[in-house]
Amino acid sequence: MTLPQFTYLAPTSLKEACDLLREHQGKIKIKAGGTDMIVRLSHRAVKPDYLMSIKKIPGLDKISYDAATGLTIGALALLRDVEINEDVLAHAPMLARAAHQTATVQIRNMGTVMGNICNASPSADNIPTLVAMNAVIIAANGNSEREIPIDEFFLGPGRSALAADEIATAIRVPVTAALTGTSYQKISPRSKVDIAAVNIGAMLTLDGAKKCSAVRISMGAVGPTPLRGAKAEAYLVNKEICAETLAEAGRLAAEDASPISDVRASREYRKLMVEVLTTRALKEAADLAAA
Repeated sequence: MTLPQFTYLAPTSLKEACDLLREHQGKIKIKAGGTDMIVRLSHRAVKPDYLMSIKKIPGLDKISYDAATGLTIGALALLRDVEINEDVLAHAPMLARAAHQTATVQIRNMGTVMGNICNASPSADNIPTLVAMNAVIIAANGNSEREIPIDEFFLGPGRSALAADEIATAIRVPVTAALTGTSYQKISPRSKVDIAAVNIGAMLTLDGAKKCSAVRISMGAVGPTPLRGAKAEAYLVNKEICAETLAEAGRLAAEDASPISDVRASREYRKLMVEVLTTRALKEAADLAAA
């Protein structure tokens, strides 16, 4: 299938890229790895006059860790890079798991974590764990930059809080507190390379005993944006972690889910899987926190 006609742009600096976004506002799309964009172009889901690659902008592919600010993943860091990076594996291993469970190795060698986020698909593999870990998105317009809490980044399917002249340059994941564990759980129709029917990210902190002192639960593919398991979170704080409380938290998370039926799963199945996967994610997170 042929692509629609467009003018290809390849800026070599962030300022040049943002200037192009302002100049061609409403007529331009950004390409990083291109694994989502090229498909959308081929299906005529988007027909921009200009397609701008950011691959030539230096410094956007870096992954680094700082004991004060945490983990930073650049906008051009490949899924495969995140999957195998030593800093990610040491400080945020569930981000590596989520990257590993995204599509196939061929796509992971081309696609980026930031592209997966900015595509703003409710079922994206890399979003739930980042939400659970309270990440922020660094957005720049060529003159200044700002931090967007990831809870505020997603406005709807395919829609984000980025301004028309902004580029998301990095993901920043805060330093994890002591006695904290995270988990990523996913179920898909055929295998883990498929788009998720339900995916769950969880981060849980213990108080030194067996009680939960803090928890964040993110649910994907069960609403128009990533949803928080607010009822389950409120229930778990100050509760002793045991099979009964985790099961109840899973049930409460399912109450906060608002899935639809589609080709990947029915609404009823998704509700059940939210309960099962949330319980499983919280159990793993609690076990890792206590280890």
